Amino acid sequence: MTGAAPDTRPRLPGRLLDHLRSRAVDVEDQVDAARQRLNTRLGLGRPRYIAAYRGFGDARGVELQGRVLADRPHTGPREDDAWWDNLLDTYRRFESDEVPQEPLVLQLRDARIALATDEEGYYHATFETGVPPTEEPWENAIVSLADGTLATPQPVLQVSPKAGVGIISDIDDTVLHSSITDWKTAAELTFLHNARTRKPLDGVAKLYQALQAGGGAGALRPVFYVSSSPWNLYDLLEDFMELNAIPCGPIFLRDLGLDRDKFIKSTGHGHKLARAVALIERFPHLRWVLLGDSGQADAELYAEAARVQGDRIAAIYIRDVDPDADSPLDAFVDSHIERVAGTSVPMLRARDSVAMAEHAAGLGLIDAAALPGILADVRRDRQRPTLSQAAADEVAGDSGDAPDGAGDGMPG
Repeated sequence: MTGAAPDTRPRLPGRLLDHLRSRAVDVEDQVDAARQRLNTRLGLGRPRYIAAYRGFGDARGVELQGRVLADRPHTGPREDDAWWDNLLDTYRRFESDEVPQEPLVLQLRDARIALATDEEGYYHATFETGVPPTEEPWENAIVSLADGTLATPQPVLQVSPKAGVGIISDIDDTVLHSSITDWKTAAELTFLHNARTRKPLDGVAKLYQALQAGGGAGALRPVFYVSSSPWNLYDLLEDFMELNAIPCGPIFLRDLGLDRDKFIKSTGHGHKLARAVALIERFPHLRWVLLGDSGQADAELYAEAARVQGDRIAAIYIRDVDPDADSPLDAFVDSHIERVAGTSVPMLRARDSVAMAEHAAGLGLIDAAALPGILADVRRDRQRPTLSQAAADEVAGDSGDAPDGAGDGMPG
């Protein structure tokens, strides 16, 4: 990290740390095994739902992933859900029981493969279809249990060789308000709100639509999303993007389980860089626009991607989470802008979607005719209640109709 002070925090000896990691993983494995034995004995833990995450593919093949769970998802978000409804839904997301070692069958067109879920209930598949993608941007694979039950459509983004440019975007404080730099507000948003009550960043929908469309003459550009949020929040993020007309695309989150090598299976934000580089290498015919925010390590990660991938990066945009103040976050981003200055990659710290759009139009990455629509979108989004206003309104509305004791001690 450029300009960072030396890390003088005390550290555990390597052998002790390795021992603690190993013991933690052993405990998790024992708990999982005991739960699995109990479920088998009681006839519980049977697969009841397949969470089929959006995948992607091209003429070379497809990549699919998802998770098999022992409980069905709750109903979709409602505008009149109170905070206790959202809190209960969040609990259900994180408490959901996975189904390990479950045999599955995946099929896309004439290609068919068999596999099984891992110890956390996830499945991952990369396979060839043998034929070029369709002209439509999306098609469905089908994933089912080995006996054919629970057949579930799995959307697959078809990446056209004519697209020319791809988009990789962070989510928290890049697409939707998360206030990740303020843990109290971030926790309230995560646990007490839903996809209908969360607010997008001003102008994001029109900006991303313009980036996806490009100049309008070629194929739709693929949009991918990466985040450090856990997979448990996938349905919330998917609903949020659909409700706010933000272009659909595969979403890559992280697993918070334990691992013998890394303690936490995907630590920090490094997995976002790994996924971005993997996508860049997977589609060598595309150049890429990378979008992030100044509240996390996106500037550092994307600067490293620019260093490694060079002319494969068309532009980097970092949304300023505190545009009206000069802060250490700004200095951190600017240090990485300086780091990239010696390359051919333009990198911008932008106060809003309009600034990004104007810069992108200057590079020919979006049609200049889209600028008025993006500006209007920004103005409209700014009319929505702020997070503090929404919280105050919710508390005022809940004061008379919360369940007994439900309002006691809740943040306002």
